Amino acid sequence: MKFKALLTLMLLLAVLQVNAQKQQPKQQQQMKPNPDQIKTDKGALIVQPVTHGSLVLKWNGKTIYVDPYGGAEMYKGISKPDLILITDIHGDHLDTKTLDAIETAGVKMVVPQAVADKLPEKYKNQAVVIANGESTMQLEIPIKAVPMYNLPETEDSRHPKGRGNGYILTIGGKQVYISGDTEDIKEMRDLKSIDVAFVSMNLPYTMDINQAASAVLEFKPKIVYPYHYRGTEGLADVAAFKKMVNEKNKNIDVRLRNWYSQQQNK
Repeated sequence: MKFKALLTLMLLLAVLQVNAQKQQPKQQQQMKPNPDQIKTDKGALIVQPVTHGSLVLKWNGKTIYVDPYGGAEMYKGISKPDLILITDIHGDHLDTKTLDAIETAGVKMVVPQAVADKLPEKYKNQAVVIANGESTMQLEIPIKAVPMYNLPETEDSRHPKGRGNGYILTIGGKQVYISGDTEDIKEMRDLKSIDVAFVSMNLPYTMDINQAASAVLEFKPKIVYPYHYRGTEGLADVAAFKKMVNEKNKNIDVRLRNWYSQQQNK
């Protein structure tokens, strides 16, 4: 009887262990990187990485979603958006399934014309269309659209000049640059007085870490987040990017965050 009871206990422990192993990846996928806080003239700017090219900015009681993507689960526990920025037409930026899944009723969406053209009809009246070089004021935040494109400029480019928007937001006296899908273009290198930069680096869609480091060293943001760093060969070596930047300029705060903790298998 004792042997039978011991065997039953061992089988029960084995089953519990297997179930725990099955649940662990799901739990890992639901974890979000901790948000950062950046001081501004009017309270803290909260930076919440979400996944890939998606992030959330919170400031002065307002919440801004950038390229919401990956489904509603990605935004669980994050307050609903007061504003949405979309950079380009590709599915990891313009994700209509995610727009349908989150609370977007009456929320303005700042977009380039190419995105506005592809928005479902129900969102058309929410679109605020601006082109490269144009600006809009939303939530008392100045927002300027800047170029994002691939080099060299060719007819079959994945990201032709003028189709998508990068954005510069002025938040509490801080200039926040969101690169979108771009290479190390002149317009990026010529940026001035950027406090916080989100810079993409994934081949073959944007640029490699060498190009990204070279551009960052030229326009010298105070804080830079590598984001949008999953390419066809896996994740870019963002630690090497940080080393490249800081070997030449220790004053640039390169902040590495795990943008893919929720989408290990996506």
